[in-house]
Amino acid sequence: MRQFAVLLAIGVFMASTNPVYAANESWKQQFEKVSNDYFDQVYFHYSPTSGTQVGYHQYDTQLEDYSRKNIDAEIAALKSIEKRIEAIHPNAAAADFVPRSDREIMLSNIRSTLLTLETIRPWEKNADNYSGTCANGAFVLMERKFATPDERLRSLIAREKQMPVVLTEARVNLKNPPRVFTEIAIEQLPDIITFFEHDVPLAFADAKDPALKAEFAQTNAAVVAALNSYLAWLKTDLLPQSNGDFRIGAETFSKKLQYDEMVDFPLDKLLEIGWADLRKNQAHFNEVAKELEPDKTPIAVLEELGENHPAPDQLLNSFRATFDGLIGFIRAHHIVTIPSDVRPIVEETPPFMRATTFASMDTPGPYESHATEAYFNVTLPDPSMTPAQVEGYMHSFNIGTVISTAVHEAYPGHYIQFLWLPQAPSRVRKLLGANTDVEGWAHYTEQMMLDEGYGQPGAGAKDEREAKFLRLGQLQDALLRNARFIVGIQMHSGKMSFDEVIAFFQKEGYQSKETATVETKRGAGDPTYLYYTLGKLEIMKLREDLKKKQGAAFSLEEFHNNFLRQGFPPIKIVREALLGDDSPAL
Repeated sequence: MRQFAVLLAIGVFMASTNPVYAANESWKQQFEKVSNDYFDQVYFHYSPTSGTQVGYHQYDTQLEDYSRKNIDAEIAALKSIEKRIEAIHPNAAAADFVPRSDREIMLSNIRSTLLTLETIRPWEKNADNYSGTCANGAFVLMERKFATPDERLRSLIAREKQMPVVLTEARVNLKNPPRVFTEIAIEQLPDIITFFEHDVPLAFADAKDPALKAEFAQTNAAVVAALNSYLAWLKTDLLPQSNGDFRIGAETFSKKLQYDEMVDFPLDKLLEIGWADLRKNQAHFNEVAKELEPDKTPIAVLEELGENHPAPDQLLNSFRATFDGLIGFIRAHHIVTIPSDVRPIVEETPPFMRATTFASMDTPGPYESHATEAYFNVTLPDPSMTPAQVEGYMHSFNIGTVISTAVHEAYPGHYIQFLWLPQAPSRVRKLLGANTDVEGWAHYTEQMMLDEGYGQPGAGAKDEREAKFLRLGQLQDALLRNARFIVGIQMHSGKMSFDEVIAFFQKEGYQSKETATVETKRGAGDPTYLYYTLGKLEIMKLREDLKKKQGAAFSLEEFHNNFLRQGFPPIKIVREALLGDDSPAL
């Protein structure tokens, strides 16, 4: 501590006596002011539900405004703050790396948002955005008990009063949307309506104020009525007019990838990389399958793997049961430092997320100081499914993919990322991130854990046969992400149809038809979901480059710790922080 205090004193002295250093401080101070203005006046102002999620509870009574006037105002505000940031010219000194790279992160975030609002235009195409906004606006107030039930209910009432307006704006904005987007909204709405009818009132059963509860009964009933009306409108009016194209096109795809992930590779080069990794993982899968069952085809072994799954009513417990072994292995083998002993809570996925996700990690925001629970969401089979459909669905939760998913979402995947977030070096790094970092890390850990020995007999597997099934599960998940990589580019470049994508997931990605259909729906609205494999490959290259540089001094645990303490910037920025150069990320 004394050494740190001396360094601080030296820093103050240098800033006051060295004119170059003082000038350097000037641009950093300018950037800090503009970045704070961006978050406080633009980012959360136009996305107040995100404010609640990160722990800024001054936004709890506000809801997204989708009026065209407000969308135009957001575009103008983004362009204004973009010019202010562009006018700041940072020094290239190594000591200024964090604010200099934060400036690039923020500019990229602004340009991505503008691309979304002006070119991709989901507010004009995606009906699910509106009903999902209503559900999420309520969910983030009920999920975590950051204030008393009465205080949170008061905020919910304020939001619920705005929800019918959101659904009215949807009717104004939506113009010839893609059919699949409207179908997804129709598919999700019955669960969302049930969510408001049952889950939301139950979450606030402990509220005390009778007048508040009476007002909530009125606003909640109005939201349910508005959602029912919206569902009827989608079915009778919008669906017949839903003939639009969900594809964003190659040029927009490339721009989005550059702004979101700082990846500027030509799409044909990315496809080469994606196909090479797909074939590599297929070959590995086929090899392990042949070792397991020499007389069966790989597809027959895949079917056997799929049949080895927990009962649907035991799925949540199956995930909970993985934690002890994963944590013990991580600590014993010095994989990464785990900053807390608190574990995530495993629960069923919220209704408004079930149509497009099998599992997810929902962590508290970086500025949430009261309710710090993290939730590991798992999507159970829909009660309306036939027994055959349930069986097909549960193939996605086989013995191997349960482990792979637990690694990805919890240990040492997303949950460990969250536990490291307080060490991120700036507000920008805590609030803005790249999916190649967030999802790339989680996907990278699936393979890394098995490569380091987890899943062997006595370490996650009871015998050699089960160990091979765990490897097949990891490879099946890798092939799923490989398929996303390829179809995202091909589908949005107009080179694969919706049905061809479903078939690709089945044939090349080794997925069930049920999984393939969900994944194709997701890809229609999440064009660049190649970021899983893309980020994993970038991280693996970074690890190998660092090994070459450090030689015998390289430590896997130190590499992982240093990676995680950067926050969630694009891997390009992490490379520069860890390697000290701007060498290619792929």
